[in-house]
Amino acid sequence: MRFLRIPLLAGLVAALALGASACGGDDDEAAADTTAAAAAGPTITLGYSAWPGWFPLKVAEEKGFFEKAGVDVKLRFFTDYIASIDAFTAGQIDGNTQTLNDTMAGVAAGQKAAIVVNTDFSAGNDAIIVDESIDTIEDLKGKTIAAEAGVVDHFLLLQGLESVGLSEDDIEFRGVLTDAAAAGFAGGEFDGVGVFAPFTTEALKRPGSKVLFSSADFPGSISDHIVLSSDLVAERPEDVQKIVDAWYETLAYIEANPEETTAIMAEQAGVTPAEYATYAEGTQILDAAAALEAFADSSEPTSLPNTARKINPFLVSSGLTREEADLTGLFSDSFTKAAVDASGGE
Repeated sequence: MRFLRIPLLAGLVAALALGASACGGDDDEAAADTTAAAAAGPTITLGYSAWPGWFPLKVAEEKGFFEKAGVDVKLRFFTDYIASIDAFTAGQIDGNTQTLNDTMAGVAAGQKAAIVVNTDFSAGNDAIIVDESIDTIEDLKGKTIAAEAGVVDHFLLLQGLESVGLSEDDIEFRGVLTDAAAAGFAGGEFDGVGVFAPFTTEALKRPGSKVLFSSADFPGSISDHIVLSSDLVAERPEDVQKIVDAWYETLAYIEANPEETTAIMAEQAGVTPAEYATYAEGTQILDAAAALEAFADSSEPTSLPNTARKINPFLVSSGLTREEADLTGLFSDSFTKAAVDASGGE
């Protein structure tokens, strides 16, 4: 689970909190936009946290795209990803941005949730970093490798081991919180570590360290999403469609206005635009057509149902769930399909 994708280094958390309060939701330009449709229905509260694939929501908020679509959405930013998961599980928010792993863990525990947007695939921001004694995945055998047990980087490690016929039994696995794992590796405590950006930066401070493989080498293994409660999806499908449409309008705006929007997202992240750009490079934001393709059940590595079938036994074997998640109704692709149809298939 990026479950525990505690998103930024401790030194950035305070900056994130300041960024969240400093970047308010009032955007005079959006408020004055007479094309905004009248929103119907109660406010929908959507949580998100610090990950490049989710910061476009800040752009949507500042530019008023939800209002323009005619849906009343209140965004709630969490500096702590775990807290966003807890809030969604407890019904304190109507939806959240989270990984496929985390979503399935909640469903396995009885939560009713549906993925309505495939925001992105990690494309390098999650990595297995090793010391100078390791040059190949086969070299991991017998080595001490740390990662947060049950998180997406643990899952990535297992994918790499499996690719060369190894398993977790072939290494000395240490389950350590992500920040401590990065710091411990940097200090020489482990032979290798599985972490996500920006903890990768901390891990790579160790002299001679290098990325052995990353999520870029295993396309589709780590996916991120906008997830809503199943009840909301069933009861207010028109408003859900407006949320999805606003998301893709936001992506189009970002593409057309990269400098402006990078500044918005970087401010929310508490980093400079240049620093933000380095994190964004490791995230494959999906347009509507690519997101729809990811919903399809196939043997492709980017097929979410295909990946989910691999994640289910992982969640059980790692002790995160007692039983596998029921995938029925989890992938709600109709809203993305409507967005693709409305754009002429693009």
